[in-house]
Order: sequence, then structure tokens, then C-alpha cells
Amino acid sequence: QVQLAESGGGLVQAGGSLRLSCAVSGRTFNNYAMGWFRQAPGKEREFVAAISSGGGNTIYADSVKGRFTISRDNAKNTVYLQMNSLKPEDTAVYSCAVRLTSGVSYYSSGYRYWGQGTQVTVSS
Repeated sequence: QVQLAESGGGLVQAGGSLRLSCAVSGRTFNNYAMGWFRQAPGKEREFVAAISSGGGNTIYADSVKGRFTISRDNAKNTVYLQMNSLKPEDTAVYSCAVRLTSGVSYYSSGYRYWGQGTQVTVSS
């Protein structure tokens, strides 16, 4: 059984920064790609960023490119999402997910295990 636990969410003013963490247990973490997704109230879940198993390949949604950075520490079984220059439209529940292959994907259907999510609220 794979377990994911996100942390680091909170309330921040526009222009501020947050770093989300996602700790993974139950699988060989460094074999698998990881992704971050978000869901705002009344909206569908959307892709944010993903990173390959070794960390050498990353992809981002256009809406966060240049502001967010995904990274991972395979020794700590943890993936991170550094979020800078936050905007009110970034407000959402952010969830991390495990993809049971080494390569990245934009599509939520490609991810097998999901965390519960952490709330990020950006005030204007």
C-alpha cells in the first residue's frame, strides 16, 4: 500500500511563496515519476507539474511555468513544489500523485496513487 502525505500549504498574500512537500511510503520511490495537481472550488482537477523518477525531466502547466519548481529527494522519498509569485488564481487544494513508471505525464489518469491534498489560499 502506497501512502502519500502532503504538507506546507497555508494562507499567503499575492506575490508570496510557499513550498509544498509530499512524503511517500510503501513503494520504491525512486523508480516512479511524481506529479502535482490542484483543484479549485467548482473546477476540475488540473495538472500543475511532474518530475521523472531520476529528476532529470520536469514538465509544467503553462499557468505556473517560470513561477513553480518541482524537485525531488529520492533519499528522503519526498517530492517538493516550490511556488513563487503566487496569485489569487493559484488558490486550490494541491495533491501529489505517484505514476508507476519512470516518465512524466500531464494526465491525471496516468497516476496510480494520490495524497489527500493540502490547501493553498492566496489573498489579493
